[in-house]
Amino acid sequence: MECPSLRICPFFNNKMKDMPAAAELLKKRYCLGDNSQCARFMVASRLGKERVPADLFPSQTDRAKEILAGSR
Repeated sequence: MECPSLRICPFFNNKMKDMPAAAELLKKRYCLGDNSQCARFMVASRLGKERVPADLFPSQTDRAKEILAGSR
């Protein structure tokens, strides 16, 4: 299932706009199918989209877990 935020994701629309090949690889891994392993999705689904750091990469699950642990 495609991530519900894919089309409006600021990470891909801002950070990755000049790197389309890299963006497509990340999208295939984190945005299409099981998005539960995407660090951005993890934070957004638990704390809200406004709490997702702009510089958080989808692969930074350790950082996402730190953010989530600090919000308790």
